[in-house]
Amino acid sequence: MRGLTIVFFLATVIGCAGSEAPPEGANAGSGLFKDVTEGAGIDFIHDHGGIGEKWVPETMSAGACVLDFDNDGLLDIYLVQSGRLFDEQAPGLVNRLYRNLGDWHFEDVTSSSGTGDGAYGFGAIAADYDGDGDTDLYLTNYGPNTLLRNEGDGTFSKVTESAGVGNPLWSTSAAFFDADGDGDLDLYVVNYVDFSLDNHRVCGDFEREIFSYCHPDCYPTQSDTFYRNLGDGTFEDATLDAGLEEDTGKGLGVVVADFDNDSDPDIYVANDSTPNFLWVNDGTGHFTEQGLVSGAAFNDAGRTQAGMGVDAGDINNDGWLDVIVTHLSMEDNALYLGGPNGFSYGTGSAGLYTASLPVLGFGANFFDADLDGDLDLFVANGDVVDTIDLLRPGATHAQPDQLFLNDGSGRFALLDPEAAGGFSQPRVSRASITADLDNDGRMDLLVTTNNGPARLFRNRGQSNHWIGLELRGPQNNPKAIGARISLVVGDRTIFQEVRTGSGYLASSDSRIVFGLGPEAPSNQSITIRWPSGRTTRLHDLEINRYHLIDAPPEQVLFPPQE
Repeated sequence: MRGLTIVFFLATVIGCAGSEAPPEGANAGSGLFKDVTEGAGIDFIHDHGGIGEKWVPETMSAGACVLDFDNDGLLDIYLVQSGRLFDEQAPGLVNRLYRNLGDWHFEDVTSSSGTGDGAYGFGAIAADYDGDGDTDLYLTNYGPNTLLRNEGDGTFSKVTESAGVGNPLWSTSAAFFDADGDGDLDLYVVNYVDFSLDNHRVCGDFEREIFSYCHPDCYPTQSDTFYRNLGDGTFEDATLDAGLEEDTGKGLGVVVADFDNDSDPDIYVANDSTPNFLWVNDGTGHFTEQGLVSGAAFNDAGRTQAGMGVDAGDINNDGWLDVIVTHLSMEDNALYLGGPNGFSYGTGSAGLYTASLPVLGFGANFFDADLDGDLDLFVANGDVVDTIDLLRPGATHAQPDQLFLNDGSGRFALLDPEAAGGFSQPRVSRASITADLDNDGRMDLLVTTNNGPARLFRNRGQSNHWIGLELRGPQNNPKAIGARISLVVGDRTIFQEVRTGSGYLASSDSRIVFGLGPEAPSNQSITIRWPSGRTTRLHDLEINRYHLIDAPPEQVLFPPQE
């Protein structure tokens, strides 16, 4: 791997170096983040293809993901295009793959890699679904989705039909995970509403002839789709068999994690103006919907909200995962605080209520932006109605994104735009991704714009210490998706989980980075609970670098049922 130093220091542990310390001048200039899009060569501009008819899919799109498609140790960027919805696609309007060349330079390799895809695109997730050592791409579309298999030689092949994962509905977000503990990755696909030319409606102020995109309440709901991996490169639609058939949702975001701390993956779906879903796994890959009884389906007034993006993380380091769901303007972004008895509504107590009301949130990411040992929050904002300024005084279509810093107790403060850097300019943001694109331990940001350019932000943060982990699982789950890693430093325990697919239409860096703060700890210990159920314990790892950790010999956590 380019830029990766390999040394052996335990039977199943390999250390791989990142930057030993932040570069000189990391704090120079204003802003924690710096917009480096132009200099990096990311010239992608999303086109929703609108011709004035106000077709709803136009205003919802612009997904993205990161992946190391060529296994050179650097994360590459994949950006999803939309184009013409009910007409022949315009030349050049295709998804784009940008290869990371290092030193903040990227090269468009779409043509040579065969990753263009000409569908009306929405989201993208990356995972090695067939366990061959190369990261593949699953793309959600308005209409049939696309599975691109990485051939390991810099090219991809379209294998949607043979793999059986086309899903003809309007899909948005998706996630790969091992639902049944058989060692390979299954696929959950979120579907939005049943929209077509036949049921298209026009909304707005008809007296003043100001037209707008219609609310999702105008269109029927659709059930999400669950595909079980058969272990031979193919999938079967197991939605009904897994207990996941439910046609009352209008899904936009999904995150898979162990919400009840019982060592198996559960599914949380952010639904738009219908109750959110919490699908709880019984340990065999069969799920029961418990959003209402768990306290995570509605807001604190018992009402549905317009769920867009979603992420999960332990914001207060109490050992339970919390959930953030972004919403329409004039609705607060919902923070559900996890605990042994379900969820409590924590938006107000966490300091997120007031700042979330004026904006419409899409992408949402918990990550340690300043490496101080707690999870901060990024929210990508932008309204769905391009005439909103005419329909509601004071409202705007383009809006500033927001970065909230955690004070260590789970309470957030909105960082001043100048201090955040690059986020003050209003845009119509959609997907947001956290990824360490230069392997220096600081998570960078990629944000897409509906009908506009993607933006890349370099994290130039404080000189705090960190430990990075990249897990290498068994063959059928090479990135160990579903593993939980706990770090003990002093009297604090911090944990994160490995996953692919979260936020909105997106998939972020699957590596784990723990911030340690300004002083190097005298001792620390790490426990990894692998998807197989086995554990690895490590002590006093070298800081300010990534460590590549191999899984112990495979053991199935819960065998498939006869």
